[in-house]
Amino acid sequence: MTDDAYIVLFDDPAVSLGVPLAAVEDAAFMDTPAVRAWLEAQGVTVTSPGLRLLPPEETSAVPEGAERLPVPLGDEELSRVRQLNAPYDVARMEEELLAYRSCAEGREALLARAVAAGVPAHRIAELTGEDLTTVKALVH
Repeated sequence: MTDDAYIVLFDDPAVSLGVPLAAVEDAAFMDTPAVRAWLEAQGVTVTSPGLRLLPPEETSAVPEGAERLPVPLGDEELSRVRQLNAPYDVARMEEELLAYRSCAEGREALLARAVAAGVPAHRIAELTGEDLTTVKALVH
């Protein structure tokens, strides 16, 4: 396994590894001279059949001799590729987990603001589902 994601051009467009490159054509790496030059050298466009983006955990399945180009993916881009690559049920669950993370990131600040606004600790616990002991710890 490698830490790099790869754009791969498969001879067989029916290959189901990775995601079609067109699904991530707004990714930052797509505007780099290296990617544009590689696509031109292969004689393909972003929408060409057989052109796939593979996350690092799938690159070991690329056949030897297949045309490939390592590309940098930011954390959000890699997460998006993995989500697009996952089966539907897994992708839905990952969406829910990301939504939870975005809500939970400001958790302590929100609870502290509620305490400062005068919302009783038992009511905060009731509304948020947080443990009453956790909420009371923020009060002191």
